[in-house]
Amino acid sequence: MSLNRTAKGIVLVPSLLLGGAFLSAALWGGEGSQANRPLALAIAAVLLGGGLFTQLLPEAEPEGEPERDMEADDNS
Repeated sequence: MSLNRTAKGIVLVPSLLLGGAFLSAALWGGEGSQANRPLALAIAAVLLGGGLFTQLLPEAEPEGEPERDMEADDNS
């Protein structure tokens, strides 16, 4: 199974949205939320980091026609 842009987007968008929600919850600063702030920051960091990390994974090249070398075309 190869990686493609659609799969990366499916992972990126929800993880960034959820990470942003947890980050906002950690920074909101209501009463009684002080005990949960480190947990919310940790979850936000994992989600944001995981979503951004998926963009660094290399995409598989299509299995169709192999790429032709440009220099080989010039010599023919």
